[in-house]
Amino acid sequence: MPKNIFSRVQSRSLTRHHKIAMAGVATLGAAAIGFSAVPSGASTKTTTEAAQPAAVAYSTQQIKDVKASVTDQMAGASLKAEQIAAKKKADAAAAAKKKADAAAAKKKAEAAREAKEAASRAAKRAEAKKAAKKTYPNNLDGWIRESLDVMKKHGIPGSYDGIKRNIIRESSGNPKAINNWDINAINGIPSKGLLQVIPPTFKHWHVPGTSWDIYDPVANITAACNYAADKYGSMDNVDSAY
Repeated sequence: MPKNIFSRVQSRSLTRHHKIAMAGVATLGAAAIGFSAVPSGASTKTTTEAAQPAAVAYSTQQIKDVKASVTDQMAGASLKAEQIAAKKKADAAAAAKKKADAAAAKKKAEAAREAKEAASRAAKRAEAKKAAKKTYPNNLDGWIRESLDVMKKHGIPGSYDGIKRNIIRESSGNPKAINNWDINAINGIPSKGLLQVIPPTFKHWHVPGTSWDIYDPVANITAACNYAADKYGSMDNVDSAY
């Protein structure tokens, strides 16, 4: 075989051995490669010896520590999640309690208001019932007292003594008294009743809630006192014919 052809074959052979050696190094991680080339015309011998892998020492301590660290982290995350959940639950409970307390306070206030209104209505009904049941004796004292109660409701001034004094002077306490001799009688409108009121005056100063009968004692007194209050300030200020 010509030398130049051998050289090319040897070159390709060497190249192939080098590739095999490099692959061995990548796979095993540590290898010793040796090869020798003989002069031209001699056989080519290539020797490859794999180095013994170095001893690797393993430790279980690191793995244990890593496992413990992960476990601790998981436990910490779980605890944190529990704390967050507990806080949310506590906040929700506090909000619910606050809402319930507000509703209870509102309900209590409404109940108190309703109770107060009910008590007020009951008091008014009792007062009205008492007023409705109030009775007066059918005499001069009773007529004056009943008239005073009516006058009080309508804001008409006057006192028991002032009314009685004028009644005695005008009619001597006779509810059917009539004056047939004075100027009013001459004019056809005689004075009538306990306080001797002429019909036009009685009609004009009549007080609602009393009789329209001019001889009715309470109606007569109340109308006369209403008129006197307008003209004299009160029946108490009247000391003569008015």
